[in-house]
Amino acid sequence: MIHHRTATLILALSVLMLSACASGSPARPKTGQQVVRDRLAAADDTPYSAAIKAVMQSETRRLQLMVGRINLNGPLTGRTTDKTEQYTEDVVITRQKVYRCASGSRGVWQEFPASAAKGGIPTDRLPQYVHLILGHSGSVHRGSEPVRVSARLTPKDIESVDRTVGRNLRPATAIDADVWIDKEGRIVRVRQDIHFASDPDIQNTLTLTDFKSPVSVSAPVAR
Repeated sequence: MIHHRTATLILALSVLMLSACASGSPARPKTGQQVVRDRLAAADDTPYSAAIKAVMQSETRRLQLMVGRINLNGPLTGRTTDKTEQYTEDVVITRQKVYRCASGSRGVWQEFPASAAKGGIPTDRLPQYVHLILGHSGSVHRGSEPVRVSARLTPKDIESVDRTVGRNLRPATAIDADVWIDKEGRIVRVRQDIHFASDPDIQNTLTLTDFKSPVSVSAPVAR
């Protein structure tokens, strides 16, 4: 028979052993997807601006180059210069409209709906775009910083994040999407390899740097 004092001692030792085992157990490492979700959740949601460089190319041929500064974490606004083989234009993006005019000219600013600022990348909804990639079995590459996530999407998938952008991509059969997220949860680079049934592939690349306070943007005055 085990005496009461002996039983109490055995119980106390058992609790100590369990506590020691629990405290010494290593924390379960986070999955790559959880690391990315945590970064996005912790990101500052204050509006800011970033220098933008966007390139569209097909094989070795550059189709379009856009550089400038845009506002994020709010309505997509900003000022850029848009260059193709046919033209170079100054662009002003306001909440209501997009204005374009040939660079260096005294021509009239042409007005377009705000949706005209949207291309194939949902620039003003990048965190949602990352969540879309993760939700489509997105791979997380953690070998270096910033962390990269990637997945294959369709235009219909992207419509769930931004209807206009998804529709712009409708001629494509598939989009191989890559996004880079830094330690602060900011998206710093986006790449799309866009595939078509018969036409050559197109690659879109968006790079965001030099993060600062938002810039004031208003409709341009006549030159």
